[in-house]
Amino acid sequence: MNPHPPPSEQPWDAIVIGGALSGAATALLLLRRNPRLRVLIVERHSTFKRRVGESTVEVSAYFLGRVLDLTAHLNEHHYVKQGLRFWFHNPRATTLGECSETGPGYNVRLPGYQVDRAVLDEEVLARAVAAGASLLRPARVLDVSLNPGGLQTVTWETPSASTATSSSANAATSPLLGRWVIDASGFSALLARRQNWLRPNPAHPTAAVWTRWSGVKNWDSRDLAVKFPAWSRRTKALRHTATNHLVGLGWWAWMIPLKGGDTSVGVVYDQRLLDLPEGERLGPRLREMLFAHPAARELMAGAVWRPNDTHFRRNLAYHSTRYAGDGFVLVGDAAAFIDPFYSPGMDWIAYTASAAAALIDGSVRGKPKAPRIELHNTRFAASYARWFDAVYRDKYYYLGDHQLMTLAFRLDLGLYYLGVVSQPFRNGAAALETPSFASRTSAPFARFMAFYNRRLAAIARTRLARGTWGQSNDRRYCGFRSYELTWTLPLRLLVAVGAYLRLEFCEGWRCWFATPHTSPAPPEATTSTSAVCAPSPL
Repeated sequence: MNPHPPPSEQPWDAIVIGGALSGAATALLLLRRNPRLRVLIVERHSTFKRRVGESTVEVSAYFLGRVLDLTAHLNEHHYVKQGLRFWFHNPRATTLGECSETGPGYNVRLPGYQVDRAVLDEEVLARAVAAGASLLRPARVLDVSLNPGGLQTVTWETPSASTATSSSANAATSPLLGRWVIDASGFSALLARRQNWLRPNPAHPTAAVWTRWSGVKNWDSRDLAVKFPAWSRRTKALRHTATNHLVGLGWWAWMIPLKGGDTSVGVVYDQRLLDLPEGERLGPRLREMLFAHPAARELMAGAVWRPNDTHFRRNLAYHSTRYAGDGFVLVGDAAAFIDPFYSPGMDWIAYTASAAAALIDGSVRGKPKAPRIELHNTRFAASYARWFDAVYRDKYYYLGDHQLMTLAFRLDLGLYYLGVVSQPFRNGAAALETPSFASRTSAPFARFMAFYNRRLAAIARTRLARGTWGQSNDRRYCGFRSYELTWTLPLRLLVAVGAYLRLEFCEGWRCWFATPHTSPAPPEATTSTSAVCAPSPL
């Protein structure tokens, strides 16, 4: 691929900063809408480095497979994902077979994938170039000068070149001019940081450490089946290619297998509730935190991490106060990030890329810009705020409690299917131009999710205070039938709502009038056997 942009006497229609999935997908969608557009992708790295974001859920799987036409690539180079699976523990659960488990009893109905992001990013970038995009690689963007309604200026350098300055005779040393800039710079969030639009989310102070491991056991191996025969027989589904979540008080870990033998493993935790174990090196600290869980001790007993592929990040959640303007659009993590739990990152890419391509194409075709830009900003701001309140606010208080998290999962997944997943399958790719929970009709569902999420967090706090938190975390199995977009979905949701109401009347009354708070340091989970209402079957 050409490391320099082709000679150009005219400004680019769009300059994309970042050639990974969000940037390449936006360029590809834009060129599909209007092949005559002149699109330049500026990518910093000569080859993509491995990164997190390996798991898709149903919306992002639809986007990758049906919109970007990557189904053959996904099936050949990545794993088909078998849903989400949760593993709980308390002091009585000392082995894998004694951990409580929640997950599908059979393989899932709708597609999802466990992807190697470096491989996927290269594929989508290559398709964008094949569709007509020009590529400048490797090249680092130094600055962007925004000019609303006019030409945007992108200053850049190559690894061996000095900062781009003035010589228009040499394309490698000339600033780039474009009508639109698409910021797909990921966590660097170039525009949001430079323009002081970036806002951290202090209500969600999470941190993460992650790496790839070799030698992690296969969940479906004969050795584990022989060692834990009853555990092996209780599900008909594949466990190994699910996203396996190890959960505890204030933290969770993902285990995602990748083709080639590596397993992506990382921990996310709420800094109000705990921190990493002490130590000088991230790898041993991550291992110590993981090995507090019996499932990790069993699956990762002989595993080793890759020292050069270990990462740490604090304060994960942030958003931009602006998502688009007359001359720029932010996509993917350059626009916002909430939490990796439930793998929403590639859903966000699907929405931001689709909406950005529609906004730019419409503006090029003469549609009024100002109202469409205002609507774009309003929708994405509302979507971010509603998703945070509906799913993530204070969730780390209860995600390690088997009963509370299993109930939340049933409700979260059912409402995700009913209100979000159903839209592209019903209305096609155009549905992805409106982010989830951004419309007035979907707002009541978001409010209901925010309500029960807040109540489950409150109930978890009362359990911590009474010493009953996590008492069902051993020797329980909740194997459910995967959700489908059929007439049964609303009925199953009603059953889950009934289970939630039962919990409220059996136990929730203890905190109906309590003052909400989010900062106490909770005690360790107890082995108390005090009676509480058990959840009804799925």
